[in-house]
Amino acid sequence: MKVVLFCGGLGMRMREDAASAPKPMAMIGDRPLLWHVMRYYAHFGHQDFVLCLGYGAAAVKEYFLRYDETRSNDFTLARGGRDLRLFSTDITDWNITFIDTGLTATIGERLMRVRRHVENEEMFLANYADTLTDAPLPAMIERFATSTAVASLLAVPVQSTHHVLDISAGDRVERVRPIRDLMQWENGGYFVLRPEIFAALRAGEDLVPHAFDRLLPTGRLMAQRHTGFWRAADTFKDRAELEELYRSARCPWMLWDPQRTRPGGPVLVR
Repeated sequence: MKVVLFCGGLGMRMREDAASAPKPMAMIGDRPLLWHVMRYYAHFGHQDFVLCLGYGAAAVKEYFLRYDETRSNDFTLARGGRDLRLFSTDITDWNITFIDTGLTATIGERLMRVRRHVENEEMFLANYADTLTDAPLPAMIERFATSTAVASLLAVPVQSTHHVLDISAGDRVERVRPIRDLMQWENGGYFVLRPEIFAALRAGEDLVPHAFDRLLPTGRLMAQRHTGFWRAADTFKDRAELEELYRSARCPWMLWDPQRTRPGGPVLVR
């Protein structure tokens, strides 16, 4: 199944005194965020990627044109470096299409600009290039395939670390609790789509909320609730936390590397 990844957004500031870097190319360990997202899909057998490029397109292209398998795979070097034998590979079986979708396009417009690459598919996958999860993708696809939905999204608990207050009429705080306890849900990406989605897209609008709003009256937008690991790298703090998880070998999203994942499996709430 083809995977469309939106890689064209503006970069995030990695240091207060540094220039912004392309968000998909922020490093987690030895590999960029984009690679981690792609590796997640490849783990489940989805290795045909369409990258919607914009800001930082040259950096994304250069990375894959000069890809070094030895950075994340064990190998044997012999004959003074003339022979290299990899024990495993990452992207040998990947097919990656690089499409320039513009510097200022919305997600919806980027999707429209790669339509010809996916419109003949029965279903296809799409996602932001800076969110990581351990969600059970095969179960999500199966549930979507048996529905009449045009689109599904991963619904995750609100990620804010702030607390909400229950306040009495006399301004007395009666309860303090994390926002997550309210069990409100936010869009976590990891979309499964049918080509009918293109009928709901418009120039100058976005996939969320505009196109999805058009699916609501007919009940053709599905939420797949996930209470396991999900993290977006929107800020330097987010990336630093992901980097710390990587350094401590606690990486729930790295399902392809059991040595780095936590015990226990993901949870899908139906």
